[in-house]
Amino acid sequence: MAKTRPGIPTKTKTGKRDLESYTIRGTNKIVRVGDCVLMRPSDTGKPPYVARIEKIESDARNNVKVRVRWYYRPEESLGGRRQFHGAKELFLSDHYDVQSAHTIEGKCIVHSFKNYTKLENVGAEDYYCRFEYKAASGGFTPDRVAVYCKCEMPYNPDDLMVQCEGCKDCWSSFVISMVLI
Repeated sequence: MAKTRPGIPTKTKTGKRDLESYTIRGTNKIVRVGDCVLMRPSDTGKPPYVARIEKIESDARNNVKVRVRWYYRPEESLGGRRQFHGAKELFLSDHYDVQSAHTIEGKCIVHSFKNYTKLENVGAEDYYCRFEYKAASGGFTPDRVAVYCKCEMPYNPDDLMVQCEGCKDCWSSFVISMVLI
């Protein structure tokens, strides 16, 4: 088995070369396998797609392609967006694809739900994922999630939650507004 030195692309049998990184066109930002990226949609009125890079390769003519694993937004899934889905929530899907590296607009960070809720400041490039999504069946893993409110809805990090000092139960701003009315 041939060994390769770090930083040297490896050639495959089809004339394609595996690359360690790619510099996003028009920027000095470098992406690598495992990074999450924003990808330009064909419809300019839509927000960018989010994907995780699984592989970077170039062909004999130096056309760079990336194999990606897509994240879905709640509204792109079966069942659609629900009340407990946060604005920055994504689902890691089992949908893989190969795209031109030129469609990469920028880098982003997809945090675990736990790490996202601990962020001091959420930036434009910050997202979170707490579910994996099976695109063909519409199924989710995990298929259940902890609930934190009297309304028995999962926690939405965009909503204010208040903990009662007496009973230690948490209440969402939605439930509090209903109690106060």
